[in-house]
Amino acid sequence: MTCPCGNTIEFENCCQKIHTDPSCAQSAEMLMRARYSAFVKHEIDFIYNTFHPSTRHFQDKKDIQQWAISSKWMNLEILKSTDTIVEFKAHYLDQYLETQIHHERSTFKKDQGIWYYVDGIILP
Repeated sequence: MTCPCGNTIEFENCCQKIHTDPSCAQSAEMLMRARYSAFVKHEIDFIYNTFHPSTRHFQDKKDIQQWAISSKWMNLEILKSTDTIVEFKAHYLDQYLETQIHHERSTFKKDQGIWYYVDGIILP
């Protein structure tokens, strides 16, 4: 199966490696792709643990799990990527099977060789 993140390689050779070892993400974009794949695969611990330690305490695993499970994730569109910023659109069907687009500009930070999601701004 190709990776849900949009890369044309197999999941096992792409985001699954990062799910197993977050230090395998070599860039903010790679972590963003792995986080999207984690929503698809319902890897809630990975999503939670890749929030930067300074913002992780604001997160609720149950809320993350609810959104991940109640949505049918369709595809990820990377619009712009720099060293620490990734703008993306995540297309999904909500619990009512209505098409939604989560458009966000996310900030990432690398600490001790590991990339983390810090925060994001929702865009129209």
